[in-house]
Amino acid sequence: MKAKAVRLHGANDLRLDEFELPEITEDEILVRVVSDSICMSTYKCAILGTGHKRVHEDVAEHPAIMGHEFAGDIVKVGKNHQDRFKPGMKFTLQPALNYKGTMWSPGYSYEFFGGDATYCILPAEVMELNCLLEYTGKAYYEASLAEPMSCSIGAFHAAYHTKMGVYTHEMGIRKDGKLAIMAGAGPMGLGALTYALHCDIRPSMVVVTDVDQERLDRAQELFPVEEAKKEGVELHFVNMRDYEDPVAKLREISGGTGYDDVFCYAPVAVVIEQSSAILGRDGCLNFFAGPTDSKFSATMNFYDVHYNSTHVMGTTGGNTDDMVESLKLTAEGRINPAVMVTHIGGLDAVAETTLNLPKIPGGKKLIYTHLSMPLTALTDLRAKGEKEGDARYGALADIVDAHQGLWCPEAEEYLMANFINE
Repeated sequence: MKAKAVRLHGANDLRLDEFELPEITEDEILVRVVSDSICMSTYKCAILGTGHKRVHEDVAEHPAIMGHEFAGDIVKVGKNHQDRFKPGMKFTLQPALNYKGTMWSPGYSYEFFGGDATYCILPAEVMELNCLLEYTGKAYYEASLAEPMSCSIGAFHAAYHTKMGVYTHEMGIRKDGKLAIMAGAGPMGLGALTYALHCDIRPSMVVVTDVDQERLDRAQELFPVEEAKKEGVELHFVNMRDYEDPVAKLREISGGTGYDDVFCYAPVAVVIEQSSAILGRDGCLNFFAGPTDSKFSATMNFYDVHYNSTHVMGTTGGNTDDMVESLKLTAEGRINPAVMVTHIGGLDAVAETTLNLPKIPGGKKLIYTHLSMPLTALTDLRAKGEKEGDARYGALADIVDAHQGLWCPEAEEYLMANFINE
């Protein structure tokens, strides 16, 4: 069957291709992709090409479909999986396969498997590893966002702490501890914040830093300090540009003791150094934001490593349990992954958006793969409708405005009913 997809042909070479999908084998599953959210990791893959660890050397001859944060419908099931999966089921999946020691993943490594596509084929290893998940929710975008949410959830679970003289790691963030989310007013930081405020093991204090006041104001609008207090969490938003010595300010907010857990959401040396400097005793620093420079480094205080037992780690991606937790908390209304989304667009917007992602302000860019639409900020929907004389955009803006300016199931339902014609 014919499919369209944005595929990687080489470094900085993304193309919207139309091609023939092969017939599935008994071990494969054909799916219709509905939504995919664009990840900064995809940008790194696109600019590095075969210089990326997950991209195969012959990508020019066998281009890889981009996108790994996707959801959709199962269309056809190979014989070996018909006892578990049926046509018509909604799905999402855990893309961090790590199959037999390889780093191959959808969105980086497969010719016929990725999220920036109308249709794609799930290979046998996805089902073998139990990475294909049936999704029973209403909105496809929530299933797409379960993957980026799972990355932050995994980071929380991977944190660890110790006790003097005891050689056992206590896994997870410190319960009732102090947590800092550095450079945290972007999409992934807000995902971490919604989880920190509503997960089962919560800190008593969360401090979110950034250098962009507009992003901080939006974050505070979405997460009022008073509401966090009702959850038992003392919440602070700090613009690091406002202080001559921002580290001293952050330590002051902590009561002088520093932070039990610090998440660094920017691959910037000064932010890492600030993150190191605010760690309290036995503080755990998670360097979450992966750099593109393989020689990237920053200074860390090794006096504190030795005498205060501070430690650093990094996580990339989550696991299937993290995704299941994300879907569960979303279904229960405890977290709202839509706080990450600021733009929507169609498949024809993917290549340009991906290659320019760091230059585009805002949060997550949500793609509907059966839609033709330039990337559009949610805040620009009404103006776009007025400019083009298209009342549909105004109706969509009304729905978004009624939900604190956030994308929502009602908006997706309207989009699919009025913009996508198949």
